[in-house]
Parts: sequence; structure tokens; C-alpha cells
Amino acid sequence: MGFAVMTMTDVAANRVKEIVEGSNSDAKGIRVGVKKGGCAGMEYTIDLVTEPNPKDDHIERDGAHVWIDPAAILYLLGTEIDFETTTLRSGFTFRNPNQTSACGCGESVELKAADLAELAKAKEAATA
Repeated sequence: MGFAVMTMTDVAANRVKEIVEGSNSDAKGIRVGVKKGGCAGMEYTIDLVTEPNPKDDHIERDGAHVWIDPAAILYLLGTEIDFETTTLRSGFTFRNPNQTSACGCGESVELKAADLAELAKAKEAATA
């Protein structure tokens, strides 16, 4: 069995379903990726998916569908997507073990590619 690229909380799953139901399109879910930008170097991206890319990784929870851009997989391995609402903002959040820092405003992050050898060792130790 391979690695789960991402997991999704119940709150995030509910928000994904709300977004899809509220869209005026044939959206089936969202697509998560990363791009260069911001003061820390990278930003998470979220887009509606009307036609899934067969190369995307896919996770599903309670009918909420999230596709992951193949170019982002090494940066997102082990990440949990959540959704939070605070007094000042609401939005998706990412608990990403590959994040090494973030900018002060929280809009961009510094990410390192996951160490596949280290993940394999951890998985082997967990099953031993």
C-alpha cells in the first residue's frame, strides 16, 4: 500500500461539499496544488474541479472530493487539510509536515519535498 498524500477533516469535507453545492457549475470537488509566490516562496492553490485530471491523486471523505496536482504531491505528502473560521478570516488551512516556515501574514509558506526514504522507514517501523 502506498502513502496517503493528504487527509481531510470533517470540517474541511463539509466546506468542500458546501462549495460544490453552491457553485453555479458542474463542479465535482476541489483541486489542491502549490505554486511559487508570496514572500516565503510558495502558496497553496485551490480550484474547483469540473473535469478531474486522471493524473491527479484523489481523496474522498463523506462525499467530499479533493484532487491533488501531481506536481504538488512531494510537497503535500502527509498534509491534513482543514477549514477554520476565526474573527478575522475563514479558509482552508494545511497542517503540512513539509512546511519549514511561513510568512508573517500567513499567505505563503516555505515547503521542502518529502523525504520518501524517511517515510518508508517510518511506515516499516509502524508495521513491525
